Amino acid sequence: MEALHEAVRLLAQSQRVVVFTGAGVSAESGLATFRGAGGLWEGHRVEDVATPEAFARDPELVWRFYAMRRERAWQAQPNPAHLAIAEMDRLFAQLVVVTQNVDGLHQRAGSRHVLELHGSLWRIRCTRCQRERHDEQVPLASLPPRCGACSGLERPAVVWFGESLPTKVWEEAERACSNADLMLVVGTSGVVWPAAGLVELAAATGAWVVEVNPEPSALAHLARVQLQAKAGQALPALVRQLREA
Repeated sequence: MEALHEAVRLLAQSQRVVVFTGAGVSAESGLATFRGAGGLWEGHRVEDVATPEAFARDPELVWRFYAMRRERAWQAQPNPAHLAIAEMDRLFAQLVVVTQNVDGLHQRAGSRHVLELHGSLWRIRCTRCQRERHDEQVPLASLPPRCGACSGLERPAVVWFGESLPTKVWEEAERACSNADLMLVVGTSGVVWPAAGLVELAAATGAWVVEVNPEPSALAHLARVQLQAKAGQALPALVRQLREA
């Protein structure tokens, strides 16, 4: 309880807040991981259906994998953590959500400024003309889909193993983190780079770091306050106390 009060005190003094989220936030919506038992999906290593090489080798197989992920994300609902983060929008002069998740649940919960470091399941990009489009059709009409502009093969607009993060999104995230008064780190292991480096950046430029995770992450040493709890429990409690502060 003391940690919760300290987190509320720091948040109450902050105007520019970054909420940095990982898979732990979506886990409470039933999207704990896209890995099957033993790290396999239909007998394939997940790394082998989430790389440019895999797509070049068998685009239909890769698309079946992502069609499954889109269906699961579509069926999922924003949980109390997503809703609490969206509610925080109204409590601060500036709040930016920087997420490693690709499921779109922050937007569905009502968050307005979301930076998706690893792309989105709901964006599709042509491999020929690079046209990108939003598509929430589940299931897709055909696999693999083709570009309506040039008939090129389309791919999920997500960051695969071995690919760089989108430059524009990354630069915007860097700006937000370097200008933040406080960074709320929620549901991440802190081992996925370069995304985890944003927490180091925020701490180095003077932001307080508050971590919300059932177990301390690899970034816990940067945290001024650690709330060892599930996001769906801790964040609504934070918001309630903030409203009373």
